[in-house]
Amino acid sequence: MSVHRITVLCVLLAAYPFGIARAQSASTGKIYSCVKDGRKITQDHPIAECADIDQAERNKDGSIKRVVPRQETEAERSEREARERVEQAERTQRQVEANRDKLLLKNNPDKAAHDAARVRALDEVRRSIEKIDERRKLLLAERKPLLDEAEFYPGKPLPAKLKSALDSNDAALSAQEQLRQGQEAEMARNNKRYDEELERLRKMWAAAPGTPKANTSAPPTTK
Repeated sequence: MSVHRITVLCVLLAAYPFGIARAQSASTGKIYSCVKDGRKITQDHPIAECADIDQAERNKDGSIKRVVPRQETEAERSEREARERVEQAERTQRQVEANRDKLLLKNNPDKAAHDAARVRALDEVRRSIEKIDERRKLLLAERKPLLDEAEFYPGKPLPAKLKSALDSNDAALSAQEQLRQGQEAEMARNNKRYDEELERLRKMWAAAPGTPKANTSAPPTTK
């Protein structure tokens, strides 16, 4: 056999799979190929036998159009889905923060507006504390005659009615003290929140075009 014939035969053999593929893909216009366990497989649709390895979608001339990646394992899919959930949560959080800052800037175009909002919030807490203190004064006033009466029973059990009145007064005073502590904690939380807002607002005021330079003085007195 001449060298020319051998060369022609080799070319025909090399082109044979793609010739078959072209015939198979006459209806779909697609050619897929892969090498599995040393065997070259060509079909007119994604090759199920090669689902666990990459396969090529080819053009009619045999050149690669795109690589079809292998199917994920269960563990890989679970890992990807977990990663996507984390990324989605982070995107959502960033959007929430962006919306919050946008609203914050809208409601506080300058430091004076933010200072006024702080004062209003803290004044509301102060009024609550004042009411608690007034109630506590009344309770202490009610307690004095009870204590005076209790002095008539040194070293003796108190009458049930007097003991009940003192116990009730003690419980009411304790409740008012707890309420006051709660309002003081609320005052501290509000101050902390407004301090944190002010730091963010200063950056946004500085970045906003056409915004007058913000006053960098300390926040208003809150005590």
